[in-house]
Amino acid sequence: MRDVERTGVRRVALTGGIATGKSYVRVRFEALGVPTIDADGLARDAVAPGTAGLAAVVAHFGQTVLQTDGTLDRQQLARIVFADPEARRALEVIVHPKVRRATDQWFAALDGEKAPYAIADIPLLYEVGRDRDFETVIVVACDPGTQQRRLMERDGISDAEARQRIGAQLPIEQKVRRADYVISTDGTYEETDRQVAKVCERLSS
Repeated sequence: MRDVERTGVRRVALTGGIATGKSYVRVRFEALGVPTIDADGLARDAVAPGTAGLAAVVAHFGQTVLQTDGTLDRQQLARIVFADPEARRALEVIVHPKVRRATDQWFAALDGEKAPYAIADIPLLYEVGRDRDFETVIVVACDPGTQQRRLMERDGISDAEARQRIGAQLPIEQKVRRADYVISTDGTYEETDRQVAKVCERLSS
């Protein structure tokens, strides 16, 4: 049973494993007129130059996570946090409260008459216990082999690094079991689009 109260705009979460196609699915919902927000974008804002978030990251992880222009070196930080669960939790403590506040403010500002529901794309929804904040959860999933290949191609990392990053998250099969809706991205874009349209129709009814 989720803790969220059903008031205002219906809160829907979009989640899944790394490189399973969440961003594509979110954009497809947005194209159908559904308001969406991307937690990854909010996380980047939380550690932008000049923010308290970036200062906290540097204080914890050191100057090595900064690029020469003073911006966060995301690749270097990723290498650190994916190799060390304690470092990953430390980063989450810094970033996730800021992302949660920004997400809550975004939902609160929406007009329920114009948008009966809205979607927040939150990659670590289950890992940080945020599923309790949402009435409905959509999980985007694909075959583990496809997921690993996509991640290697997208981020230019090795097979071992890809397995490490995937292993840092809750197994996708567990997320699928807990979902209200599942969208598979193993097929063509057209097949994914049809699934998105079907879920959109059901949520709108």
